[in-house]
Amino acid sequence: MKFFLISDNVDTKIGMRFAGIEGIVVHEEEAVRRELTNAMEQEDIAVILMTERLVSLCPDLVYDLKLNRKKPLIVEIPDRHGNGRTKDSITKYVRDAIGVKL
Repeated sequence: MKFFLISDNVDTKIGMRFAGIEGIVVHEEEAVRRELTNAMEQEDIAVILMTERLVSLCPDLVYDLKLNRKKPLIVEIPDRHGNGRTKDSITKYVRDAIGVKL
């Protein structure tokens, strides 16, 4: 089982390649939908990494696949420019989910 990256940034693709993760760079919604659908059909792909910007291009498809397919797992990742989350977003998620202040 392997990881696969769908990115809108060549630098992200190169960085993931250093970690042994293959991927593709796309920029248009139609290309994102096509590549995501192709990756979902690959039996050897266990995790699909997608940059947040690309997920925002076709959230309906991504969330439908996340809810209705057991595998592969789709994970949103920030690109090299960061993300739109606040500084302590993970800490807030933990606090809200289990009530523990970190």
